[in-house]
Order: sequence, then C-alpha cells, then structure tokens
Amino acid sequence: MALDANEYPEKSISKFEAMLKTNEVYFFDAEDFEEITHYYLNSGKVALAKKAIQIGLEQHPHALELKLLQVEVLTFEEKYEAAETLLNELQTLDAHNEEIYIQRANVQSKQDNHYGAINLLLKALQLTDDDFYIHTLLGMEYLFIEDYEKARQSFMMCVELDESDYSSLYNIVYCFEFLEDYEGAIQYLNDYLERNPYCEVAWHQVGQMYYAMGMYKETLAAFDFAIISDDSFTGAYFDKGKVLEKMGKYDEAIKNYEATLTLEDPGAHAYLRIGKCYEKLGKYDVAKHYYYNSVHEDPQLDKGWMAITDFHYKLKEYQEALYHVNKAISIDEENPIYWKKAAKIHVALNHWKEADLAYKKTVSLGNHDVDTWQQWAEVLENRGDSNASIEVLKQGLEFYPEDTELIFKLARLYLKNKEASNAKGQMVKAVEVTLKKLWYFEKKFPAFNAEEWLQTLIAEIKKKHS
Repeated sequence: MALDANEYPEKSISKFEAMLKTNEVYFFDAEDFEEITHYYLNSGKVALAKKAIQIGLEQHPHALELKLLQVEVLTFEEKYEAAETLLNELQTLDAHNEEIYIQRANVQSKQDNHYGAINLLLKALQLTDDDFYIHTLLGMEYLFIEDYEKARQSFMMCVELDESDYSSLYNIVYCFEFLEDYEGAIQYLNDYLERNPYCEVAWHQVGQMYYAMGMYKETLAAFDFAIISDDSFTGAYFDKGKVLEKMGKYDEAIKNYEATLTLEDPGAHAYLRIGKCYEKLGKYDVAKHYYYNSVHEDPQLDKGWMAITDFHYKLKEYQEALYHVNKAISIDEENPIYWKKAAKIHVALNHWKEADLAYKKTVSLGNHDVDTWQQWAEVLENRGDSNASIEVLKQGLEFYPEDTELIFKLARLYLKNKEASNAKGQMVKAVEVTLKKLWYFEKKFPAFNAEEWLQTLIAEIKKKHS
C-alpha cells in the first residue's frame, strides 16, 4: 500500500542515492527498503525501485514485503507469469497473508479478469481487520464490470471507515448518478451532512445532484452552503456561476466567476465563461477582451479559440474567424464541430475547394446532421460538380430517408442534369412523405416550374391528396 508523501524518510532516500553514486554498500532495515521502493514507485522511477528491491533482498533475503513489492513491479511491467510464480512461492510461506491475495487480484485485474480479481479480494477481506484498502479496490473492480450497486456499497464501506475519504464519496455519487438515482444521492449526502455539516465537498455534490434534476434554486442554496463551509472553494463559485448563467442572471454569474480569479491563478475557463456572459449582455468589446484572455492564459484551450471564432463569425469577420478556427483545429483535429464551422467560414469566403474538404472531414469524423449533407451538396454544386453533389445527397438520404429538403434538392439536381426519370422518382417520393412541403420546391426552385411534365405530376399529386 502506498505511503503519503510526508511519510517518506528523506534521510533514507538521500543515503540510498549516495550509496548508488559511490558504489559503496550501506546497511538499511527491511522497512527502510520498503519505504524507499514505495517512494520511487510513486515517483514513477521504476528502475530505481527495482534497484532498491534488489539490494534490499540481498540484505534481507526473507523479507516478505519486499518480495510483494517485487510482484508489484513485475505486474507493472506486464510480466504476469513471473508475478504469479513468485506469488505461489510466497503463499507456501504465508498462506494467510491478505496482501498476497491483493497482489493476485491486481495481476488478474491488469489482465481484465475483473471477476477473478473480485473473488480474490473477497478472500483477502476474510483475512484482515484492516479492510479499508480492500473495499476501495473492490469498488474499482465493480466499476470495471459496471456493477454500480455493488461498487456503491464498497465505497460506502470506505466512507463508513473514514469519513474524510472524499475520493470514495465522489465515487458513491458517481454510482448514484450513473443509475440516475439523484434523490437517493441527495438522501445519502444529507445523511452524511448530518454528521459532517461543514463538509464543502458534500454540499457541492448535493448541488450537482439538484442541478441534474433541473432544480436550480436548490442547486444555488447547496453551492452557497459549500462556500460558507469553505470560502476558498473555487469549484463551488465556478459551478454557481454556471447555474446563474443558465438562469440568465449574467451579472451575478460574472461575480462568481471573478471570485475564482481572486482565489487562485487566473483560470482560462473562468475568463471564457465571463466572456460568454458579457456577450449575452451585449457588451461585445468586453466579451472579446475576456475571450482573448482565456487563450492567453491557456493557448491549448480549444474552446477559447472557438469562442473567438464564433465572435468574429457573427460579425462577418470571416478571415479572423478562419484564423481562429484553424487554431482550435490544430489543438483538436478530431472534433467534427470545429471542421463544420471551418466549412461554413470557407463558404462565406467562397472557398469552395476548402469548404468541400472541411465538410468531407466533418462527415468522416461522425457528424451526420441533416444540414451537413445539405450544405456539403451545395458546396459541391458551387464547385460545378453536380454528380458529386448528387452522391452526397444520396448518402444523406441513407440517414434521413424522409427529409423532403434533401429529396427536393436531389430532384432539382437530376432535372439540372436532364435526368427526368430520376427527378420524377424523387418528386413522387417527396410528396408521398409530405404534401405540405411542395411549396418549398416551387419557391426554392422556380426555374423548374415551367417543366411541363413536372406541372402535370404536381397537379396529379395535388388532385390525389385533395
């Protein structure tokens, strides 16, 4: 089990590192080697941890705890067979050591055998009175197999044993939330608050549950209690700001976001939210200032670059918008929303080739909104490629077979290509879906109203549905 940072004996670490530098051999107690190994494992210095175990076992060849740490390292390095072999040897020496079962469970978990890990942890639980750590591990294993009821029970045991275990408290709420049992979560948290009335974490979680239920008044009250319990709790101020913003109380929201800036280093997300509020208040220059502050504070905040993009796009400052959307895309190339915005900006700039490529990327990343197909088809037509536009509309109709606008657009392109038979088939299909949108074709594509066969078809369809 890992130690807290303040538990590491600095003298032992310094002495051990001095020994490595001088190639001299110093004597340490077995417990010192354990602490040194834990320190290096928690620092991610696996090579030094292995060195500590090696020297430790040379000085203390029968030290069981050091051998268990060796198992931990072997498991980390995915040497599962070697880990199991060593555990078998250790179990013959001490068949009732719960740590052996815990390490066996770890080996199984790393190989995705979570049911096997659970069974081993339950055996470990029978061998010890110090079961806090085992309940924590059980909770995580139950989460892996998506058994949220049992995971919740395990984490509740952790909190019962240590009410300051906020990590388990968060996991309990997560389980309630996943099961959409918000009222159950609130009841549990209220019971917890009866015993710990000034726990800001619990009040904050109560607020989150009320927010999920759309009960904003109760949400704000809970966040206020969190702030009363700890007036430096930035998360409560920030989330309170989000609720106020959602309620349209932008000035109050700004005050709460600003409070977070006074409590810690300026936060890019706070600047972003403040900018959104000022934009909604119509104070565009102030909003712009905060948007730029957000990306100055965190150049990797893609949402900040997108906020600036949207700001310039609304003002029809398309070159500025294009520059900033490209910034967002460079940070998150797999976001279809960013590519779609880039496509729209290219359309506004009459960059048909670039718009085509951006829509193609948008679709490849999974954005199959009906307007994406419509807009992409229009771009291809503007490029002079009616055939490609037809293919895009046909793809769109695979997702939205009854969307009349897609059907009408396809019919018009068939007419434009002098494919009357295909156009007629699409028109019949469109009107079969809904007669009410026939006006859309007549208004949107007046040039084709003179087609005699089309007028005859429309008249027949109207007569049939009259």
